[in-house]
Parts: sequence; C-alpha cells; structure tokens
Amino acid sequence: MGLVKDKLYQQEDLQLATLAKALAHPARVAIIKFLLKQKACVCRTIVDEIGLAQATISQHLKVLKNAGLIQGTVEGTSVCYCIDYTALQQFSDFFDGLEFTNSEQCC
Repeated sequence: MGLVKDKLYQQEDLQLATLAKALAHPARVAIIKFLLKQKACVCRTIVDEIGLAQATISQHLKVLKNAGLIQGTVEGTSVCYCIDYTALQQFSDFFDGLEFTNSEQCC
C-alpha cells in the first residue's frame, strides 16, 4: 500500500498527513502547546503538566518525535524534549498557503 500511496500523492502531502496524524490526539496537542510555552528543553515536567501516566506521555512523545514535530535529547537517565520549529513552521505554512473562496451558493 505504501508504494501506491507514494505514487498517488506528492511527497509534501504525505509529510503534511504525517504531521496532521500526529496532532490528531488532544494529549499530543496539549504536549505541543506546553512545549511551545517553554524557553528550553523539558525533561520531567511534561507528566506533571499534562496529568497523564508516564507511560502514556512517553507513547505520545514517541508519536510526536517520529512525526518530526519534537526533538529529544538524552541527558543522564532522562530524555528532554523541545519543539522542532522547522516541522511546525512547515505545518503552519501549509494552512497559510491555502486559498479559498467563501461562496454563499454552497450546499
């Protein structure tokens, strides 16, 4: 199926779909919003801030990292996370570049 998908859609569309899928859960949106407020990488406070179990947060962080929305660096025995602003800007630019017309004749 991946081969067919690559032929049907442009690479940019596939990347955007990956980013959108990663943001399709409210916990991951909350994590992104929390990380955006921070001035540095965050290690342990994500669990306290979001209020979910460590294992659940870890799984959501994995999805966000695999999509390229966040970066993780190992510091001692913990992993610290921060926003990957390049990927987030790409996601934002997509919506800024959309052109549409508002028509009163829509169904």
